[in-house]
Amino acid sequence: MSDILLVEPLSPKPAKSSRKPIPLGLLKFATLHRRLGNRVQLVRGQKLVDYRPHEVLITSYFTYWSRYVWDAVAFYKSAYPKAKITVGGIYASLMPDHCKESGCDEVFVGLHPEAELCPPAYDLVDEGYQIVHTSRGCFRRCDFCGVWRIEPETTYKHSILHEIRNTNIVFYDNNLLANPHIEGILAELSHARYQGRKVRCECQCGLDGRLLTPRLAELLKAARFRYPRIAWDGPYSNRQDVAQQIDILAQAGFERADIHVFMLYNHDIAFGEMEKKRRSCQEWGVQVADCRYRPLDQTVDNYKHWCAPNKQGPNDYYIHPLWTDALIRLFRRNVREHNICIRHGFARYSRELELQARREARKSRDW
Repeated sequence: MSDILLVEPLSPKPAKSSRKPIPLGLLKFATLHRRLGNRVQLVRGQKLVDYRPHEVLITSYFTYWSRYVWDAVAFYKSAYPKAKITVGGIYASLMPDHCKESGCDEVFVGLHPEAELCPPAYDLVDEGYQIVHTSRGCFRRCDFCGVWRIEPETTYKHSILHEIRNTNIVFYDNNLLANPHIEGILAELSHARYQGRKVRCECQCGLDGRLLTPRLAELLKAARFRYPRIAWDGPYSNRQDVAQQIDILAQAGFERADIHVFMLYNHDIAFGEMEKKRRSCQEWGVQVADCRYRPLDQTVDNYKHWCAPNKQGPNDYYIHPLWTDALIRLFRRNVREHNICIRHGFARYSRELELQARREARKSRDW
């Protein structure tokens, strides 16, 4: 029997609107090692445990959080010098050479074939939802996305009913609708129950609106998907296509205020055109999920959301040549005010209306 320590490095807290990430890969490794008769323990950050592990498996998220991985490697190398330290995950797969400089013994790139077949050991985490994949990889080759680089082989499942262990399912497929079996999966989900309760679903990475049809939208609604997200990565000239995708979701019964449009900013589209796209979303009555671009080889991101405009520069975080620190902050502020107006039905934004909405929400929770 071997003692295995699973480590999720410390990382910045997600935004209030985002779910805390679950170290899915580590949970699958936990199941794999348990089947091999090994003892496992999962920790977050830098913590000593009551045994000396033979192996320490450290996961990694985004490349720009690499310093948290390096800190974890240094800590566990010092605490357990005889243990083998292996790092896997997103950063390790995208930048293995840089990751190896952390001092770890091994860098694992991509998906582990044996662990990938294991169900996650959800007993090691205390979260109110379950992550599920119906597919891996993506046939799209977006230059800003690392998924197809980490998962070059596209694979699909026919069914996920046997995997359901929670009433809240969050799909992490990079392109859920590209699964050729998606209609059957959605039909199954429409009848799915866990412990007698209906299952509800979300798609964290959003839906490929170019693949969306009225039939698929109806199936998504019947499968109790919430907060549908589509992407508008292209130029303003794609406006009509995006409007049609939103109409399809609305006609299937989704509330427009619950629909989100992903928008990548600080990238190849300048601020003025991004604002035209945002104002279109305002016209359609949908929310914006803004995503600040960082290059796939960016290892540092010291962006401070509370800084005044022009107090940070390219030495602090990545700023695209078409953008400035001031424009990045202005776009984020515009999106925030935009979403408050959409959620609460305000004709315009004001601080007073926002505070009033907060008070009413707090009063509702107290009741």
